[in-house]
Amino acid sequence: MVVFKSPQNVLASLSFFAKGKTISPSLDSAAVVIDGVEKNFGRLRALSGVSLEIAGGEFFGLLGPNGAGKTTLISCLAGLARPDRGRISVLGHDTVTDYRAARRLLGVVPQELVFDPFFTVRETLRIQSGYFGIRGNDDWIDEILDHLDLNEKADTNTRRLSGGMKRRLLVAQALVHRPPVIVLDEPTAGVDVELRQGLWKFIQRLNREGHTIILTTHYLEEAEALCGRIAMLKAGEVVALDTTQNLLKRFSGHALSLRLRLEGNAMLPPPFSGHVTTDHDGWSNLPLPDPAAVTETLSTLERAGVRIADVRLSAPDLEEVFVHVMNEEKER
Repeated sequence: MVVFKSPQNVLASLSFFAKGKTISPSLDSAAVVIDGVEKNFGRLRALSGVSLEIAGGEFFGLLGPNGAGKTTLISCLAGLARPDRGRISVLGHDTVTDYRAARRLLGVVPQELVFDPFFTVRETLRIQSGYFGIRGNDDWIDEILDHLDLNEKADTNTRRLSGGMKRRLLVAQALVHRPPVIVLDEPTAGVDVELRQGLWKFIQRLNREGHTIILTTHYLEEAEALCGRIAMLKAGEVVALDTTQNLLKRFSGHALSLRLRLEGNAMLPPPFSGHVTTDHDGWSNLPLPDPAAVTETLSTLERAGVRIADVRLSAPDLEEVFVHVMNEEKER
């Protein structure tokens, strides 16, 4: 039996029990609270006082290099590991003292390929439903199979699936009990482009319906396109936390790349001479405060006698932000 501590927790948790529709918390309430979490493995400190609050209905990105502590944090969130200090709650349920209720509200896609070789895909999902006390779940299972392109493999034994198909099955298992909070730990690693696109359409639909999504990925273009807010971890600490747009504005920007020809006595005019960098392919890169500055920049160069052979405009890039933040922490 699940015991709810307040009327708000009852409403927040109804999405687990609802059939056919989702009732999820609003963006005004916290879906996940991580407060001062520390975790050590012997002498190795995996997490050093991590604090985060993720609102209901958010699409939240958790980024960092290998060994940053992302998977350890997810393990603590899912109840697979216990923090040495601090606490974590899911929709008001503590992951240690109220583990059963907290776990029911979570759907976790692990990074590792874990599967039972003795059952078919459909049997696996029915068994997974049973772990959460759900019977007669075939309509939702069919919908998941369809969205994850697993229909043709529904009656195939899991040991005969390819790596990409096993990854799809992990996603299906995480969604089978309609959890209001979904944690995706590298869900598209080793997955083909077509599945990645289909998976994100399905996950975005769930997010629009109110599900909270927490994503870790090394595909930074995915995080940039999907996540409203991002936390960056390094050596078990949060080193950046802001909206995706604010991070892009603070650490990146538009850049104008040009192939220049300086003929005769032509030289770069003073506004550019100290700010242009040239890469090994011969492109000269100029940072721009605003895309609207492109016209004036080209006109200034033309008046100075600089010939322009080619032009390329690049937008702010999360990869640039990531590298900047990680290097900044290294220099401290």
